[in-house]
Amino acid sequence: MLFTELLKMAALSLVANKLRTILTMLGIIIGVASVVSLVAVGMGVRKNVTDSISRLGSNMLIVNPGSGNRGGVRGAAGSMQTLKYDDAKAIKAKIKNVSYVSPTAQGTYQVVAGNENWNTSVYGVIPEYVAIQSLTMQSGIFFTEHDVDVRSRVAVIGPTVATNLFGSVNPVGKKIRVGNAPYTVIGLLASKGSSGMGQDQDDIVLIPLTTAQERLMGITYVRSINVQVTEADKMDEVQANIEKLLRQRHRIRSGTEDDFNVRNLTSIMETMNETTTMITLLLGSIAGISLVVGGIGIMNIMMVSVTERTREIGIRKAIGATYNSIMLQFLIESTMISILGGIIGIFVGMGIAHAISEFGNFTTVISSLSIVVSFGFSLFVGIFFGMLPARKAARLDPIDALRYE
Repeated sequence: MLFTELLKMAALSLVANKLRTILTMLGIIIGVASVVSLVAVGMGVRKNVTDSISRLGSNMLIVNPGSGNRGGVRGAAGSMQTLKYDDAKAIKAKIKNVSYVSPTAQGTYQVVAGNENWNTSVYGVIPEYVAIQSLTMQSGIFFTEHDVDVRSRVAVIGPTVATNLFGSVNPVGKKIRVGNAPYTVIGLLASKGSSGMGQDQDDIVLIPLTTAQERLMGITYVRSINVQVTEADKMDEVQANIEKLLRQRHRIRSGTEDDFNVRNLTSIMETMNETTTMITLLLGSIAGISLVVGGIGIMNIMMVSVTERTREIGIRKAIGATYNSIMLQFLIESTMISILGGIIGIFVGMGIAHAISEFGNFTTVISSLSIVVSFGFSLFVGIFFGMLPARKAARLDPIDALRYE
């Protein structure tokens, strides 16, 4: 019964001083909203990075030309031309536990169809690229190994390219020009949308690798080799075997720096997850400082409230109010401010996170853990910073309090 009465008195006191209550609550609202929204941004960064790496394929190794830039030293001139198509064939033929191997060559070109033109990325690939990138066809077919062998002038295009060149017309069977040479569109890819980092995955033209090398780009090397491993626990073994094979093929002597580097996407993802987790914790910690500031605001206002209500406290103590009841009344007031501010702050923070996602073209992830932690911390702040004013009120001498003007 006593607790219920104290709860009503605390509520009436807060309602009687609406403006002061709202201003005091504002610090908690800003603190909780900051924690929820900034952690949502941090979690969104983590999800975007993870999705971007995952889209490259599961259990993936990427072989790039050039040294690993150890010690911050750049590779020598020409080191970016060290990988050949034959290296990819050798990896496929000689390395165990490999599902798919896809060398790629890439360039940016203007693609023309009739009176329309579009600048896009053109990739030279082989049919295994479809499995590695989990591509599906909306219409038409993908080119075959025969097309690679005979250097066919055929192309498979993404929906963005198709829309800009042909509008709503099905592009399969149509002609396009890439690098002033005609190509026949034999397939249209199904849409994959934007990557986690905002890149349009549908803005792409795929042609046979040998066609890209010899007829379009005039090169004898490949930009990278994607290798999909059969099982995750075989990644390190396959990576070591690839490095050994390429050192033999490139005649690299012992103690000499490699002219290639192999990146393990699983390791990269783990590193990026650790990094983004630290960023999220940092953002949350910075936002948490505003909660502490809000708690100090509660303490200041409650101290003022104790001073203003000194005579009231004296009267209550004179008619029998105990130390605990006075202290509990002021603790309830500070806690109510924290609870209300925390609830409002959660909704404000979620609103900010949704607004960032909606208008900022950036994915945010609202974490239930951040909501629970921020609300719990705001509750703790209310109790902790309300303790000193409550103790001050409870320890007032009733005679001095009654004489207070």
